[in-house]
Amino acid sequence: MKKVFTTGQVAKICQVAPRTVSKWFDSGRLKGYRIPGSQDRRIPRDQLIRFLKENGMPLGKLEEEEWHKILVIGAEKLFIDRVKEILPESEDFKYEIAQSGFEAGIMAGSIHPDTIIVDLALGRSEAIQIVSNLRKDVAYETTLILGLASEDEANPDQLKTYGFSEIFKKPFDVVLLAETIRSLAEAKNDEI
Repeated sequence: MKKVFTTGQVAKICQVAPRTVSKWFDSGRLKGYRIPGSQDRRIPRDQLIRFLKENGMPLGKLEEEEWHKILVIGAEKLFIDRVKEILPESEDFKYEIAQSGFEAGIMAGSIHPDTIIVDLALGRSEAIQIVSNLRKDVAYETTLILGLASEDEANPDQLKTYGFSEIFKKPFDVVLLAETIRSLAEAKNDEI
């Protein structure tokens, strides 16, 4: 993920001429810095996003990078509503909901989620198959995959051998689960 952009890169993002970006920079409307001993300008990512928002311009791919995308598979509406209440979309969390393994595969491929929550109530073997298939793809090697296990699950930690990052046994504290996701999202934002 880019942290600093050239005027040419900003011009492509904004769909304007590079000279226009230079004028924005020189007038102080677009904050950045010059490379020492050169006339080249550099615009930090956060300043570009601020400028685009202030001027009502679309963020395009920059906006997508800001979201922490969560794919919820097979969970009950009550659970989903509670998580959305704790981690609202207004705080850069974006949700997609899937009710089957097939649907989950399609959505995972299109949104590239940062966190995946799989409710084993969907069916233990189907949930394990979904996670196993995701972990085979290098794009999901480091993705946080949380499992929601029923209270009669004999050995929830054994589920980690199938690729789950963490298992939350029902009944569990939704706030704790949400905080796990929030800390991951904050760590991701610190990398940006």
